[in-house]
Amino acid sequence: MARINMVHLTLAFGLLGNIVSFMVFLAPIPTFYKIYKKKSTEGYQSAPYVVGLFSAMLWIYYAFLKTNVMLLITINSVGCIIETLYICFFLFYAPKKARMESLKLIILLVIVGFGLIVFSTQFLVSGVNRGVIVGWICLVFSLCVFVAPLGVLREVIKTKSVEYMPILLSVALTVSAVMWFFYGLLLGDFNIAIPNVLGFTFGIIQMTLYFAYKNKTLITNEKVYDFEEKTYPISEMVEQEIKDHKTIDVVKRSAVMCSDILPVVAKLKEKENDVGHVAVEPHAHTSVPNHIIEVAV
Repeated sequence: MARINMVHLTLAFGLLGNIVSFMVFLAPIPTFYKIYKKKSTEGYQSAPYVVGLFSAMLWIYYAFLKTNVMLLITINSVGCIIETLYICFFLFYAPKKARMESLKLIILLVIVGFGLIVFSTQFLVSGVNRGVIVGWICLVFSLCVFVAPLGVLREVIKTKSVEYMPILLSVALTVSAVMWFFYGLLLGDFNIAIPNVLGFTFGIIQMTLYFAYKNKTLITNEKVYDFEEKTYPISEMVEQEIKDHKTIDVVKRSAVMCSDILPVVAKLKEKENDVGHVAVEPHAHTSVPNHIIEVAV
C-alpha cells in the first residue's frame, strides 16, 4: 500500500513538474513581445535559451537510457521545440554582433557539445556506466540552466535597474525546481534532485534582487526629469546673458569707432567753411572710412 502511494506521489510531482516546466518555457514570452515591439533585442541575451535547449536535449538522451523517467521525455521534447522558436526569434531581431555571438554559442553547445557527448558515451562507454555518466553531465548542465539568468545580475547591481531581468522566468524556475526536486527524491534519482536544490536557491536570489531594485528605475527617471526641468530655464538665462554681453561689446566697439571718426569729420568741416569746398580723394585720407560698417551678431 505504501509502495502504491509512493508511486502515485511520484507521478503527481512528475505531472506537476511537467505543468510548471511548461510555464517556465512560456515565461519569456513577455520578453520576446518587447523585442517584437522594439524590433531589437537591446540588452537581452540568447545564452539562457541556448543553454536551455542544450539541457533539454541532454535530458531526453538521459531519459532514453533510463526506464522509469518517461515524464522527462514529454516535457523536454516540448522544451526543445519552444527553445528553438525563441532562438530563431532572437536571431531575427538581434544586431549583427549579437547574432554572431549567438550562432557561435549554438554551434559550440548544441552541435559540437551534444554531438561529442552522444558519440563518446555510445562508443566509449557501455552498460550502466553510460547512464551514470550522462546523468552527471545532465546534472552539471541543469545547474547551467539555473545559473544562465544570473548573467544579468551583475548588470542589475551595477545599474540598479531590473529592466532586463526576466522575473517571470525566475519565479517559474524556482517553483519548477521544487517540483522536480521532490520527483527526483521520490524516484531515487539524485541526478534530478540535486541540481534543483541550487536551482531553488538561485531563484530566490534573483527574486530578492528584483524586489530590491524594481523601483530604482522609476526614481532615477524622475530625478533626471526634475533635473532637466530645473536646468532648462538656467540654460536659457545663460544663453540670454551671453547674447546681451555680445550686444554690449558691439555697442562699445561702435562707440569707440565713432569717437575716432568725429575729430576727422570736424576738421573737414572747418576746412570746408574756410575754402568753400573740399574735394576729397578716395584715398586721400586712409584713416577716414568711406563705407558703412555692418555688424552681425
